Amino acid sequence: MIMPRFFLEIAYDGTLYHGWQLQPGVDTVQKEIEAALTKLNSNERVPTLGCGRTDTGVHARQFFLHFDMAGLPGGEELFVFKLNRMLSPSISVYGVTQVGDHANARFDATSRTYEYHIHQHKLPFLHNRSWNLWHTLDVDKMNTAAALLLSHRDFASFQKTGGGAKTSICHVMKAQWEQNGDRLVFTIQADRFLRNMVRAIVGTLVQVGLGRLSVEEFQAIIFAGERSEASDSAPGCGLYLTKVTYPYLRETER
Repeated sequence: MIMPRFFLEIAYDGTLYHGWQLQPGVDTVQKEIEAALTKLNSNERVPTLGCGRTDTGVHARQFFLHFDMAGLPGGEELFVFKLNRMLSPSISVYGVTQVGDHANARFDATSRTYEYHIHQHKLPFLHNRSWNLWHTLDVDKMNTAAALLLSHRDFASFQKTGGGAKTSICHVMKAQWEQNGDRLVFTIQADRFLRNMVRAIVGTLVQVGLGRLSVEEFQAIIFAGERSEASDSAPGCGLYLTKVTYPYLRETER
């Protein structure tokens, strides 16, 4: 018997977690979600599959996962209420939606959007939520380099070594820096992302902004196809998954 499938929309502050995915001996978002779902399912384990993997310290303003369950005790509204009461303050549940039996939170997503946040003066309220980078950056030069990402498809240079992806081909639809005073936000949208890809891109673009790499050298790094050619990854604390799009779900801004 095939049980109904549900999508759960959540958000989380990743500061206290070793990423989304289950790992032995450490706290992850998936571990806490599955524990709560299992309790609501009469202690019968409820496996989940997330829309992607986020690394240690990375946040999500919008994240989807799917799970199978015979039904939602008390209906959707009460189910969401109970989950929120059970989960730590670092995780919020926005809603639950029944989907088709073969819907897949990971493989059905048509695009994902990330933001990377930088602040250039020390602000205690942004600790663990933004990268405190003191240096002056040439944002125009960074945007010139970022625009090159839209004309490339192979991003092996920005993939974590041993990431395990079968292909390094991605379609980047948007890559842009915006500055508001001493706050900078990099927004990047693509059909898929490689592991550690956004942080590696940001770390390399910052080197362009610091004048340590030229725009031409940034393009050469993309062509090289080797992670060793790119710069160190930016810290996880500044990265947010902000939007995930599916063909059968209404888009919601968070």
